[in-house]
Amino acid sequence: MQSKIHEECGIFGVYSNTGDCARLVSEAYLGLFAIQHRGQVSCGIAVSNNGEVNYHRGSGLVFEVFTPDVIKELEGDGKANMALGHVRYSIDSEYGAYSSQPLVMRYAIGSMSIANNGSLTNSAQIKDRLESQGAVFQTNTDAETIAFLIARERLNTDSVEQAINNTMKKLEGSYSFVLMSPNKLIAVRDPQGFRPLCIGKLDDEYIFCSESCALDSIGATFVRDVKPGEIVIADENGLRSIMDNCSQKTSFCVFEYIYFARPDSVINGASIHLVRQKAGAILAQKYPVDADIVIGVPDSGNDAAIGYANESGIPYGMGFIKNKYIGRSFIQDSQIKRERSIHIKLNHIACAVKGKKIVLVDDSIVRGTTIEKIVSLMKDGGAKEVHVRISSPPFKNVCYYGTSINSRDDLIACRMSQEEIRMSIGADTLGYLDIDDLKTITQGTNCGFCDACFTGNYPTVVKQQNTEDRFAKKLERL
Repeated sequence: MQSKIHEECGIFGVYSNTGDCARLVSEAYLGLFAIQHRGQVSCGIAVSNNGEVNYHRGSGLVFEVFTPDVIKELEGDGKANMALGHVRYSIDSEYGAYSSQPLVMRYAIGSMSIANNGSLTNSAQIKDRLESQGAVFQTNTDAETIAFLIARERLNTDSVEQAINNTMKKLEGSYSFVLMSPNKLIAVRDPQGFRPLCIGKLDDEYIFCSESCALDSIGATFVRDVKPGEIVIADENGLRSIMDNCSQKTSFCVFEYIYFARPDSVINGASIHLVRQKAGAILAQKYPVDADIVIGVPDSGNDAAIGYANESGIPYGMGFIKNKYIGRSFIQDSQIKRERSIHIKLNHIACAVKGKKIVLVDDSIVRGTTIEKIVSLMKDGGAKEVHVRISSPPFKNVCYYGTSINSRDDLIACRMSQEEIRMSIGADTLGYLDIDDLKTITQGTNCGFCDACFTGNYPTVVKQQNTEDRFAKKLERL
């Protein structure tokens, strides 16, 4: 397990027969804007005109990286049949600038561009084997590992999709990636479907993206989710699929519903907004309290707070002003940054909290430092009581599939009882969602779930991971 935050990213890809590069760049730009919440450290866009790839990547938010001059340069001569975009939320080391995506590369048969979201559990083993055979890696990303395997398989197969099919048999863990070959845009989900990926349609265009909200941003129509294990190919003939790897039990990350996804997205047939409202309603049933107002911690706590208010009859109110121009505290890449960001990210509305008994609803408690400071904000603002309700169970285990929980040492629920946590964060009462409640809030979805961060029941065999950043370690030896 690495001590720094692992990646949870966003992908947007579009295939078109019109050849209008300006349109494709604009759609990729808007699509990445819509999934900016999935990655705020770096981003990139690559456009392809039958294999001639132009790209730009950089550190920062989408609007910071893609200035008007950069957009104009990306548009080039105005011709393109595909665009691929990626947002990334954190880096594995100080060398992480090299790991921005999409990765663009050439090999014996042509060009390839790839953007990935997920975490391979056997990545270290694959890289060790390949490096012992002379392979050279320039990044510490799973995307490069996947691309290398696909390129090698492609030399012995008739198509890139067959090379991908063969490569999937060698990969373990979570991955959702979109790949551009010279004439095809291909979307792939791992056989257990840990991470989201969906298909959209706009005129003659096919779109692949992490969340349906990105489709809404460009006026596209949601078609369906990419099935776990499915390979979907978009080319001049339309859409087709390979489903050789679609027979496994699915394990979609339940934390996508609790926190990562945007409320206006629909994933696996379920509205994120409604799932979170159900969680809030259950908390109201299980942990009733005499209070004056229900307040959600922006943004992912708001929907559950509405659910709590509707179920309890306690008015829902706005208790915070959020500065939307800094990143989400959970995905800052150091504890010091997380703590400092709270003070500029949120400020209480004094007239809304002073003298009130408050139900404060948040999506999770991971380290405990964030919620402690938020409770303190409420009490500094004159709140009489602060009753904390959490729309997820306690985090007690590391995650090997891409969520930012890489050490049990960081998890407050591994060190303290619920009552000790309550005292530590300064709340008057504390209530969590139960494990069994996860099944209730996700009723109607068409998949199974991974809840290992709560239960410790991992859906795959997890190999021992190197605790050091392999890429950084190798650089130190040079």
